[in-house]
Parts: sequence; C-alpha cells; structure tokens
Amino acid sequence: MKTKFYLLAVVALLALLVSACGPTTINQEALPPLRTISVSGSGQAYLVPDIAYIYVGVHTEKPSASEAVDENNSQTQTMIKALRDFGIDAKDIRTTNFSIWPQERYDPATGTPTGQKTYVVDNTVYVTIRDLDKLGELLDTVIAAGANTVNSIQFDVADKEAALKQARAEAVKDAEAQAKELAAAAGVSLGQVQSIGFNESVPYPVFNGKGGGGGAAVEAAVPIQPGQLTLSVTVSMTYSIK
Repeated sequence: MKTKFYLLAVVALLALLVSACGPTTINQEALPPLRTISVSGSGQAYLVPDIAYIYVGVHTEKPSASEAVDENNSQTQTMIKALRDFGIDAKDIRTTNFSIWPQERYDPATGTPTGQKTYVVDNTVYVTIRDLDKLGELLDTVIAAGANTVNSIQFDVADKEAALKQARAEAVKDAEAQAKELAAAAGVSLGQVQSIGFNESVPYPVFNGKGGGGGAAVEAAVPIQPGQLTLSVTVSMTYSIK
C-alpha cells in the first residue's frame, strides 16, 4: 500500500513538471490603435545673392583639326589670363569641357553634303565670381579677350545655414499651430510628436545668355540684376491625439 502511494506521488510530480515546461498562453486584449494627426508646415527665408557661377568659353571652327585646336588654345589662354588679371583666383577657374568633332558641310542651295568637313573645338571653363558688383565688367573683359560663349549665370549665397535654420524653425512653428487648430476643431487634444520630416528647396536664379561676336559686348554691358533667393522648408509632423 505504501509502495502504491509512493508511485502515485511520483506520477503526480512528473505530471506537474511536464505541465510547467509546456507552452504558456496568456490571453491579452489587443492594444487600441494609436490615433494620430498629420500636418505640414512651411517656412521661408530671403537672401540677396553674394556669389555667381558662370560658364564662359571659346568656340572655333576651322577646315582642319590642327587649325581649330591651335586657334582655340590661343584664344582660351588669352581668356584665362584676362580672368586672372581681373582678380579671379586660380581655384575659381575650372575647365569643364574640351571637345573636338568634325562637322559635315552642306551645299546651301541644295542641302546636299559637299564632302568637305569643318572641325569644331569647344573649350569651356566654370568661373566662380565672388564680387557681384564687378560681374558686368567681368563679362565685358572676357568677351574682349576672346570668349564667344557665355552660358548659365547662376546666383548663390555662400553661407545659407543661418537662413535655413530660421526657415526650419518657422516651418515647425507653422506645423504645430496647424495641429493645435485642427485638434481643437475636432475636440481632441494633442499628444507627443510621433514623427517629423522635412524638405528644403533652394532655387538658383539663372541667367541663360550666350555671347558672340560684336553683339556680345553690347549684351554683356547690360547690368544683370541677381535679385533675391527664396529658401523654402517644408516640415511634415505627426502627433498622437487623445
């Protein structure tokens, strides 16, 4: 009888251990979905450009490749010397393109190929101008020195960080004001910010002009007004609501 009792006790203990080691299931109610409100705010800052970037170059066409290259090299060297003499630092003059290619000649009366070719050479440099008051004078100078292509005068501000910081702060303030207004209209209250993102837009005013020949000097002498830059920041914010 005692042996039977011990046997039953051991079986009960084993059953208890198996039960303890088995999977445990806890019934939980699903958490309620987080209620949110999303808004977008904007901020702007206005700056007067203090720097300009410009492409200037020399375009030549000659019956032979060697003639075209020689003439282009000579004019380009004269143009770069004029830039340096004007006060442009060497680090602010960068070659961006040198190309040479044959161009088929066509009979102007019939439009058919003549079998002759003209060789075209382009040499373009990218110039940074840090004194905008002298921009018009600089254009006159390089054209007089042999430049016959002037493209894409792009205005910029050397240091935009403080203005962008101000625009970001305004955008956040605008988004927060909208969120409070919408929450009040909906009869809810704002909780914590759940997410935030932003996008910055910095347009660059560009003057697309080309100079060439005698008319170029007249064009270049016309004052070019840089106007102002508008820095725009858009902020997207999501709040929880209660």
